[in-house]
Amino acid sequence: MGIARLLAKGWIVFCLFAGAHALRLALISGLPLESSSFAIGVCAVLFMAMGLLFVGGFGASAGHSGTPWLAGLRPHHLIPGFNEAVFMVFVTLSFLNQALVAPGIIDRGVAGALENAVYYVVPGQRALVHALEDCTLDGGRAFAAAFAWLLGIVYLASAASRLKLQAGLIRLEAGDRVQPLGPTLRAFLFGTVAVVAIQFLFVGSAYPWLACSAFADITGAVLTGLAPLMLAYLIVAALASLMAAAPEK
Repeated sequence: MGIARLLAKGWIVFCLFAGAHALRLALISGLPLESSSFAIGVCAVLFMAMGLLFVGGFGASAGHSGTPWLAGLRPHHLIPGFNEAVFMVFVTLSFLNQALVAPGIIDRGVAGALENAVYYVVPGQRALVHALEDCTLDGGRAFAAAFAWLLGIVYLASAASRLKLQAGLIRLEAGDRVQPLGPTLRAFLFGTVAVVAIQFLFVGSAYPWLACSAFADITGAVLTGLAPLMLAYLIVAALASLMAAAPEK
């Protein structure tokens, strides 16, 4: 997977997820659906277009032969693969859990067991719980994060079984179209970003830096509901790029 396409997909998912939570918070605050949905939709589309403009500029820089970036776009590029489809289903499940389920089942039965299990396995979950306790906030946020980590781990395990196939697709794409970065450098960049993200999210170094107000708005919703899944997706992309950079046997 090229860097431009990964950035484009990640930015679109981020904008849609943040926009959905913005609409949810607007409805909770009592704003009418008609006005809030239009305003938030316009903002989400503008932010999405802004990000895609920069990503498109980066992708266009790969055209050493003078071929426009859009000329390399094919209809099958718009169809999500199996990993992408599973990722989108998991993102949707995470959002629905945050919006509809988590606020009502705090520390109850299976929810409490899942929170305890993820609390033991993921250091970032412990850092998040301590930060929420210091801010006297919960409202299902700890369970939402635990559920997102569970989905992220399941996605990572599922996608890891198809790494060779994804690496082969990356080699085929590299042969069909000139890439702005070589396979080794691309794998290095993906790996570096993944290591930094692991430190911030899985280890939990980012949570003590956040103000209490951040956990109550869209920032906290994205960190607890989307960030674990994005981290898993990034790790898969880094591993697949690393395998694609290795010599074929």
